Amino acid sequence: MAEIPIIEQAFAFQTDGKPISCVPHGEGHINQTYLITDDILNQYILQKINQNVFREPDLLMLNIAAITTWAKKTAASPREVLELVLTERNKLWLLDTDGEYWRMYRFIRDSICLQMAGSAADFAESGIAYGRFQRQLADFPADSLYETIPRFHDTVLRCQNLKEAVQNDCCGRVKDVGPELAFAFEREAYAGKLLALESAGVLKRKVTHNDTKLNNILLDRDTRKALCVIDLDTVMPGLLVNDFGDAIRFGASTALEDERDLSRVKLSLPYFKAFTESFLSACGDSLDSNEREYLCDGAKMMTLECGIRFLTDYLAGDTYFRISRAGQNLDRARTQFKLVAEMEKVWDEMQEIVLLYNFR
Repeated sequence: MAEIPIIEQAFAFQTDGKPISCVPHGEGHINQTYLITDDILNQYILQKINQNVFREPDLLMLNIAAITTWAKKTAASPREVLELVLTERNKLWLLDTDGEYWRMYRFIRDSICLQMAGSAADFAESGIAYGRFQRQLADFPADSLYETIPRFHDTVLRCQNLKEAVQNDCCGRVKDVGPELAFAFEREAYAGKLLALESAGVLKRKVTHNDTKLNNILLDRDTRKALCVIDLDTVMPGLLVNDFGDAIRFGASTALEDERDLSRVKLSLPYFKAFTESFLSACGDSLDSNEREYLCDGAKMMTLECGIRFLTDYLAGDTYFRISRAGQNLDRARTQFKLVAEMEKVWDEMQEIVLLYNFR
């Protein structure tokens, strides 16, 4: 990829040398991300924070500074935790003259990011990274964090949003999604299960990542061992079982998220087993018995919730999730609902995998 002119904002940060190179970096769709190289060949990640998604970037940055500082206390290596680079004025972020917020991290050398696991071993490494993330932040006061997206995993609210989209039917699409609506509303009572357990104090709020996809993990380029968790914008108070569940939803499916051939969509039990064992091992005693009991519910709930969100957006005219073709959000909803159905078929096997690990 051809180099682009050095972004003016790069010079406002305390890089070791003078920035001399700037190229777009990564495949994220929210923030604008660039790889900066200085004249002594150190590298950095420079990002412009999307204020349409994150309305209070200053509070978001205080979240990130707090959790990275905390995690470094027990990190075995500097490569396990992202490191913020301060501005020349010793600030966590730069507010430029256009009102845009910028931040900078040190680039973690010799790292790779996977869009899909090449093997169960790759997926297991993401389990290690997310489990270690939980262990490092187990004692952090979660409720001191700013909620970057309030009620993000409120599945009951997601069902209400779907009902409103059906009632409005602004694009005339309701007539085409009868089976999908039936599937979602048949599970509406289930949608409140984890929220009820939280309200009852059975499941406690902790520091959670809330976007635990495989591509938010860096692996060592040579060993393919887990390095660190990235994309910390949605770190806020939440349920550990939801973090576990979102990772399973994304990584243990045998098909792409927008697969049209639903016969390809299944839950890979070998991948589920690999992630579960590595995640539980890395969490250690930071995970309690109630959380272990409801891990499988986290997987099913996050998959159901995502399906509902995709279907709601389809009915609303594809206004939230970016699409590259007509009907993509409906296809995404269908794959998630198929994956929920597949989980229900192998529920006993999923529970057994968790139970057997607990008795080791």
